[in-house]
Amino acid sequence: MDASIVETSKQEALFSYQGSQSYQPLSVCWAEQDWVAYSQFRDGNVPASYQNLEVFQITLAVLPQGVVKVYLRSDTAAYQQDLLIYCAQGQNKRFGVIEIAIGVDVTAAFRKAVAEIEEGDWQPLTREIDGQPVKTGQEWAEVCFVPDWTATSKNGPSYRFIAIRELLRQQEFPGMEVQLPFPTYRQGDTHYKLHGIVTNRDLAGNKLIGWYRERSGKGEEMHSIMKSDLAGGQFPSAQFGVNAAWWQIMILAFNLNSLMKHLALPESWGSKRRKALRFGLINQAGRVVQHSRQLFIRLSRNNPAYLILKELRRRLRALQIECNTA
Repeated sequence: MDASIVETSKQEALFSYQGSQSYQPLSVCWAEQDWVAYSQFRDGNVPASYQNLEVFQITLAVLPQGVVKVYLRSDTAAYQQDLLIYCAQGQNKRFGVIEIAIGVDVTAAFRKAVAEIEEGDWQPLTREIDGQPVKTGQEWAEVCFVPDWTATSKNGPSYRFIAIRELLRQQEFPGMEVQLPFPTYRQGDTHYKLHGIVTNRDLAGNKLIGWYRERSGKGEEMHSIMKSDLAGGQFPSAQFGVNAAWWQIMILAFNLNSLMKHLALPESWGSKRRKALRFGLINQAGRVVQHSRQLFIRLSRNNPAYLILKELRRRLRALQIECNTA
């Protein structure tokens, strides 16, 4: 679940926290399918943290019956008591307990808890490259941090808080205070970049952090496709309602595009963006010929797209037969 700022100069657009006229839709992506399960179009001044639980509940309601287990990943915008408790206590009748990994607001209390961690408890954060663990230059540790909202009941769910720190290579000069655009904390004379995660998953720290961070790249890619590839960022009207409808049409196009890539195209095309699809498949030079009440498209000899188009037609025909017999 992630929000994205879409800058615009439309008359009714309001100013976002970045200081520009914008809209700020909140979208929930179904990671395994590369679909947008639900997207709520919002004014630019609506915080990304506004009513995340409501958006998540709507998303759960529209998931097909074949889905039996749900996990949630989000940044610090989703660090809200009602959402965390809803997931961890299993308040959803259909899915029960929903396992989460959500960014933590780095408050003074969280910094204090991190500062109390013994130096020997910090472990190197690694990621696997070519089957080998490689150090990232970051460290992680479990934090003994118990906010008041977690103490709702002695039989209530347990939450794990994990801190991730990274040494700031460029340390501050003595007497010079610099406002950095990310949370930090000091351990003695050493300055660290700091991030936190709250989870109810029982995974080793490295695996949990790796799973949590998978959302970042895909989320940014999803927003880029929405705004650029499918013209979601080029609004047709000065009116909010018209632009909201435009956004939802774009979401339909996004899901249809993703669906067709998975069902009709070879596996190697699954990760290609719209530009690659246009260049390699859609914008092919050919001659349209009508013969015997049939329509043909003649391609140049040895056209590399011929075999792909042939396979695409075969898969679509098989899919049509399967749908008709279902």
